[in-house]
Amino acid sequence: MRVIQGDMERAVEKNFQSEGRPAWLGLAPGTIAGRVAEGTWPGKILQRSGQLASSIEGRSDATSATVGTNLKYAAIQQLGGKTKAHTITARKAKFLHFGGVFRRSVHHPGSKIPARPFLALDHDDERQIQEDVLAFLTGRLG
Repeated sequence: MRVIQGDMERAVEKNFQSEGRPAWLGLAPGTIAGRVAEGTWPGKILQRSGQLASSIEGRSDATSATVGTNLKYAAIQQLGGKTKAHTITARKAKFLHFGGVFRRSVHHPGSKIPARPFLALDHDDERQIQEDVLAFLTGRLG
């Protein structure tokens, strides 16, 4: 199971490196503009800070292997969904500035987040796991 855990962890690393297998949907123009402004674009889609990718942990025991993360926002990135409507209030300055308009706060209707499955195995990953199981059963694996 430890070997299978490693196979799954490598698959997740490949997903982050290649930005999905198959490729994830790109970022919305507004998201790109925000990331340009904060200096994190160009960059990788799910790696603005690297926190999600570095939070991936694997566990295994005699009968199971799992890989995942406990970050609160990971599920919406994996599965997609819509964020709740909320108010954005100026914190670092007196006003927010959008296209020549100044406001102390604005209502945000929520954002639609497309699924970008990073905890996924492709056909080659599954084949590798099958080969490792077969090697174990036939005594060729440590």
